[in-house]
Amino acid sequence: MPQPDARRFFELTEPISLVNFFSPEPHDAMVALGFRGYWDGYFAGRSAPLGRVPAEVVDAAFYSFADGEVARHVPKVWDTTTPEAAHAARQQGCVAALRTILGGLVETAGLARAAELLARASTSAPVAGRVMYAGLRALPMPEEPVTRLWHAANMLREHRCDGHVAALVCEQIDRTEAHVLTALDAGIHPAESFGRIHHLPQERLAEVMGGLRTRGLVDATGHFTDEGRATKARIEALTDTLAEAPYDALEPHERGELAAVLEPIASRLVATGSSSEGVG
Repeated sequence: MPQPDARRFFELTEPISLVNFFSPEPHDAMVALGFRGYWDGYFAGRSAPLGRVPAEVVDAAFYSFADGEVARHVPKVWDTTTPEAAHAARQQGCVAALRTILGGLVETAGLARAAELLARASTSAPVAGRVMYAGLRALPMPEEPVTRLWHAANMLREHRCDGHVAALVCEQIDRTEAHVLTALDAGIHPAESFGRIHHLPQERLAEVMGGLRTRGLVDATGHFTDEGRATKARIEALTDTLAEAPYDALEPHERGELAAVLEPIASRLVATGSSSEGVG
């Protein structure tokens, strides 16, 4: 069965977005604003397109953090800088990282074409129900090719994340349960050791695993049941379906061209560690 376009382009664009997590330049840019801890910079940079909203709004949009985690950083981060400066610093750091990693690819016609096609796709989807995507859509599209490439890839990532949250809600999988399913799908066992949740209180983790057992999604050993695996598959399939809209703006031959020009970019980034493995 052919891979959905949304899945294929997720695998090709995700390494572009993930320089934010795997490269030093974005962190250094946030430090230059006055942030000393990684998570202050993370919440300031990623939530910046939403503006100065309460922690509850960021928590709802991000979905993936345990109760109270967002409130430790938002709105405190806006005592240090503004949303506009935080977004600019995040973008500057990510673009600097891309330039370092991609080297000679930066000046190629392929990268410029990838940026052009991604920009068209990333600005074409409906914003209804897409809070993070809508926030980024309200910002100007950069002209410089590498900056445009990053901004478009980041928009597509948040568009997909908005849809993924919707898919989780449809299956009644809460934020912590989502990390358990991700861990098990990746072959991590016990799931409680997964990096995104291992720091949570043992009582909370036991409650989560107990709830998943009661619902028949994990067995007594903490592994997937057939229903658990089917639930995870449905979530991923719906996420892909909901992520298709941006690529409808491209003709079939343009989608093929986009995949071809993105492949060397993604390959170079993955080879240097910018991949989704280990990112919750």
